[in-house]
Amino acid sequence: MSRLATYRGPMSAALSWEEHGFFRVAAVSPAVTVADMTANTASLLTALNEAAERGAQVVVSPELGITGYSVGDLFAQQLLIETAWECTIGLAAALAHHDALFVVGLPVRATDGRLYNCAAALAGGRIVALVPKQYLPNRSEFYEDRWFTRALARTIPAEHRGVPFGTDIVIGFGDTATVGIEICEDLWSPQPPSASLAVAGANIIVNPSASPEALGKSDYRRELVRLQSARCLAAYLYAGAGPGESTTDLVFGGHSLICENGSVLAESERFRFDTQVITADIDLAQLAHERNTNSSFSAAATPLLRRVDIPRLAPRSAISVLDRLIDPHPFVPSSTSDRDRHCEEIFHIQATGLAKRLRHTASRTAVIGISGGLDSTLALLVAARALTMLGRPASDIVTVTMPGFGTTGRTYTNAVGLMSALGTTQREVNIVDAVGAHFDDIGHDPTRHDIVYENAQARERTQILMDLANEHGGLVVGTGDLSEAALGWMTFNGDHMSMYHVNAGVPKTLVRHLVQWAADRVFGESTRSILHDIIDTPITPELLPLRDGQLAQRTEDVVGPYELHDFFLFHVVRYGSRPGKVAALAELAFRGTYDRATIVRWLEVFVRRFFSQQFKRSSMPDGPKVGSVALSPRGDWRMPSDAVATAWLDEVAALSAATA
Repeated sequence: MSRLATYRGPMSAALSWEEHGFFRVAAVSPAVTVADMTANTASLLTALNEAAERGAQVVVSPELGITGYSVGDLFAQQLLIETAWECTIGLAAALAHHDALFVVGLPVRATDGRLYNCAAALAGGRIVALVPKQYLPNRSEFYEDRWFTRALARTIPAEHRGVPFGTDIVIGFGDTATVGIEICEDLWSPQPPSASLAVAGANIIVNPSASPEALGKSDYRRELVRLQSARCLAAYLYAGAGPGESTTDLVFGGHSLICENGSVLAESERFRFDTQVITADIDLAQLAHERNTNSSFSAAATPLLRRVDIPRLAPRSAISVLDRLIDPHPFVPSSTSDRDRHCEEIFHIQATGLAKRLRHTASRTAVIGISGGLDSTLALLVAARALTMLGRPASDIVTVTMPGFGTTGRTYTNAVGLMSALGTTQREVNIVDAVGAHFDDIGHDPTRHDIVYENAQARERTQILMDLANEHGGLVVGTGDLSEAALGWMTFNGDHMSMYHVNAGVPKTLVRHLVQWAADRVFGESTRSILHDIIDTPITPELLPLRDGQLAQRTEDVVGPYELHDFFLFHVVRYGSRPGKVAALAELAFRGTYDRATIVRWLEVFVRRFFSQQFKRSSMPDGPKVGSVALSPRGDWRMPSDAVATAWLDEVAALSAATA
């Protein structure tokens, strides 16, 4: 996993982590002794106890872990089969004091006389369900057809010794968790059972496995588990058999994984002879949101499966310390290589969208207002790439700098320098006199630096760009970003408006990295030094007069830190999280940077602005979606402009009162 940091801290919000939807799970790979059921049961008991004592409520262990996977023709021995059953019953009894569901593997000779490779679900001191393996590998190093019966293609017993038996079982555990079981090869098949289990309600898939190691196989296995968790919109717990298995022809690494909807939450270290236990807190509320908003999942035919409900010994197990990575910058990959790939992909999406729009409209030019700030810089870099894609010169970009009351020497110099370095057609229009005349026309006192004073400048600049686009047969390229759209931090019919909005899907925390990537990977030395200085420039609209030649206005002093707002945006829009949960997660993610009172303060600003400024998003121009969070009124976010924020603000107020 590549994350900037691991933040694990105590819960301090009004609700508990469980009430926010978190649920602790584990995968174990115990030390194994081939064909020694007593030793293996003791090893399993130690590992399962450890996982439960860490607070895990669902725990999976490897395939055929009671006997060992690699016992070969010993699977035909009556003593081995009966001892494995007795050991499993004893293991269930020994775990009875835990309020958890445990899944272990054993061979079972069912009432039809056939031998099945099974997973046993243990809870409340007994075996509550038996699920046989559906797909048996019988190729290369695998020879399971020699010993076991395929559960896929034949009618199998509905019960075995009074225990529900079959492939048609899901297990309800409490009021939020539903568990489905598939075994090793089932996942590798063209039609994994987990797909049907998920559609039938299983939000946790467990897989007892014995997958031997080979060059490159661990990477393939990890991707298989990760992608199946995404396909099923579920958590996926995979427990691999360890190196204690027979090494006659194969080596087993003990590779275990916990994934959730396409993300790896935890992974074991391979090739260790001691017991491996990995845990993670999965977010069942987040998974429920994903399923509720995914029409393909909703439309899938629901198979007729049996549900075995397991009563809980206690209402909930308390999670006092969240065992999960909380990324403070969810839009920005933490590793340099991942971030570079991310930036390259986004840049190509933006440039391709603009190139298509320029070609479709037969525009002779792209017209962009350049302030010397990050957003307009990114838009210009994207335009330069779009023109290159179209085989046209950079001079077909008309760049316009429009100094006003708050323009600094630094931003002006960078704007002019960047325009020149890229070889664009440059224009400069000073807006001071025009805005002053406008103030005279409407009777506004220019010494009153209010919203009229600020917005008049933004609208004057937009008017200039639109008229220049008409003059040059051009298309006005918008520069505002996703974070500004979320907060409504734009002047309606000013910088809010353009003819194509290339940054519409890029959050503020990612804009800086995109410009950094472009400076270092795409553009030459003459441009690079200018871009680096732009990256270091404070974020400001430059709409208020300078004080002693210095900035009098910094955006984040007024609206709040963009890294917080992007965090809020991600969790509110992407996962539908309520304010209490967002605040609790932010407190962990930004521990040591922002205290709880600061987080709640800016969360209130976010909620108020997000609701009140929807009317601006409802009339946004076209622009390319680049990630999983987007606010286009024609696509991802269709919210009425007059929706009220009362319920959300009430919860924020309660958080604020609890913090005071």
